[in-house]
Amino acid sequence: MRIPHNEPLSSDISGTAPAGKASPERKCVLTGRHDARDELTRLAISPDGDVLPDVMARAPGRGAWIGVDRQALEKAIANGKLKGALARAFKGAALSIPADLPERIEQALRRLVTDRLGIELRAGNVLLGTEKIAQGCRAGAVTFLGHASDAGTDGPNKLAQAWRVGEGAEGSGMKGVILPLDRAALSVALGRDNVVHVALTDPAAAARLQAPLQRLIHFLGNETEAAGSETGAVANDDIDTKGE
Repeated sequence: MRIPHNEPLSSDISGTAPAGKASPERKCVLTGRHDARDELTRLAISPDGDVLPDVMARAPGRGAWIGVDRQALEKAIANGKLKGALARAFKGAALSIPADLPERIEQALRRLVTDRLGIELRAGNVLLGTEKIAQGCRAGAVTFLGHASDAGTDGPNKLAQAWRVGEGAEGSGMKGVILPLDRAALSVALGRDNVVHVALTDPAAAARLQAPLQRLIHFLGNETEAAGSETGAVANDDIDTKGE
């Protein structure tokens, strides 16, 4: 499969392609598989030679992409496969792979998700509080429904039922997403106490959240339903330049 020419980076935090355009593809240096750039994580080299995550794909210079989950990445670091792949990708440049690279990637991906939620809150696209979310669900105003990982079952089930009613989708099994974030993380991200449930009221906002959320879920090795899905040897062209 041919790799498309590099395209200008999106200024959006999620890194999604402009409306109406397909996301450019990149090749994972570990698996050789081609996927949309939105689904992979870019690695770049710091001035000191450390390999670091560049989850927003904005660092200058060469980059290499990975699309494996955390467990596979840890194994590739341990057996030297990642070091070999990056040595080829960066054309023999001196580099050092931090032992905590997987943790750094996970934390960076978590920040993408929480930052996006904060942005949508400030834009007025977020509903918080069980009653407000339930009202929005019944009114058909909710386009994304998410719950903290430690939310339990009662609250999510009741809100999912209200959502199905509002969407005229009773019996469909439509439900919210269990987020890879606990209530403490959601509370910090949204500046509120004890945030357990979160809803988005704008389809574009839900789409902007989808890309970083799916990347985090994939990296954690916990493939679940896509966010918002309930609503209706390395060749030169595998490497990107100039921040691409």
